Amino acid sequence: MEPRIQYAKTADGVSIAFWTLGEGMPLVEMPTLPISHIQLEWQIPEWRRWYERLAGKRKIVRYDGRRSGLSEQDVADFSLDAQVLDLEAVADRLRLESFALFAPFGSGPVAIAYAAQHPDRVSHLILWCSSARTRDTASPQLRGWRRLLDVDWETYTETVAHTMFGWSAGEGARRFAALMRECIRQGAARASLRAVRDFDVTTLLSQVKSPTLVFHRRQVPWLDVAVARGLASRIPDARLAVLEGASGAPFLGDTGAVVAAIDEFLGEGQEVAAAAEPPAAGAFRTILFTDVEGSTALTQRVGDAKARDVLRAHERIVREALQAHGGAEVKTMGDGFMASFSSATRALECAIAMQRAFAAHNEAADAPIRVRIGLNAGEPIAEAEDLFGTAVNLAARIAAKAEGGEILGSDVVRQLVAGKGFLFSDRGDVALRGFEDPVRLYEVHWREG
Repeated sequence: MEPRIQYAKTADGVSIAFWTLGEGMPLVEMPTLPISHIQLEWQIPEWRRWYERLAGKRKIVRYDGRRSGLSEQDVADFSLDAQVLDLEAVADRLRLESFALFAPFGSGPVAIAYAAQHPDRVSHLILWCSSARTRDTASPQLRGWRRLLDVDWETYTETVAHTMFGWSAGEGARRFAALMRECIRQGAARASLRAVRDFDVTTLLSQVKSPTLVFHRRQVPWLDVAVARGLASRIPDARLAVLEGASGAPFLGDTGAVVAAIDEFLGEGQEVAAAAEPPAAGAFRTILFTDVEGSTALTQRVGDAKARDVLRAHERIVREALQAHGGAEVKTMGDGFMASFSSATRALECAIAMQRAFAAHNEAADAPIRVRIGLNAGEPIAEAEDLFGTAVNLAARIAAKAEGGEILGSDVVRQLVAGKGFLFSDRGDVALRGFEDPVRLYEVHWREG
């Protein structure tokens, strides 16, 4: 059912449209400044599923900023302080004593300003492909967009939509372009973007006390990953999650990884809260091993220095995936990792995210990285920050049986994730070194389509 549209009144008298979905601790998703339309967004299937997934464990609050969507249009003030008033009006109208904030793109500076001013109200801050200073996004592509905005509104919206969604998105991108034209008039969009370009809250970063998660997609064309790293480094104790992909929309691409990281960050449920914690003795865990195929031959072929560069890329991709999916790194073995998860679903989602990230990396790499991944689940022995026992040994042997680019899992893992949408191929009973009886293995399909 479509959420009911409600209104809040700002301190300067502007009507702000909003809706809520779900129950529990609130997460306020801010508008994509200066373009949003909370009613039409719901009609885009990918967008609607995004909200429904987020609302599965909490209350989602979504609002249109001033001059956009169903909020009041004839407004002169689009300053940073005015945008803060919009957020404040919705939070006050719903009597939210404490809430998490999700701020995409240009709303990042507004969220940072609000969090710095109200540390007692913002329980968590999530920044998506954002920056503290809007001018950090001044790429040649954005400058080209602005010139288009001055001369051809329809071409501008089509270009922005296809860049956001990906040029292969087709109908989805066209729907978003049409939504943009419904959200805001051309003149208002031009004036709003001029105002947003002056947003700069760099001096407030050190004042943010809320736990902060900085999301970024590595191939997003208008914002360099270095901006995300700089943002995370200047907010006390902020976490950085870099995902692979070029889509600026969190509800496209590896959406499962995004939702999983949000769930883990917000601490929803006992399973998620414990996801990245060292396992207790006797705790049931899913064990994941990675191994770079042909690492010794790689060193002989390209030399020590180049091989080390390749392994560093492997380490970066694995650690970013573990962080995004709540995995605990147990140890690294030079050309491989051992990690544990409290959830088999998260472990498989992480393995798939890793292989997709390696595939994206290999498209432009001189030395491709082909990685074997193996998974098993059981009750390992925890000792001195390491894991031991049959469950661990079997996971390592399964990884050794995989080919580069493959994910293999035990039947235990397959049964744990039954009905969760993963695709498996039965590889049959396989003899594994150190195990008397053959072990049934399953290949996990991870390539899209």
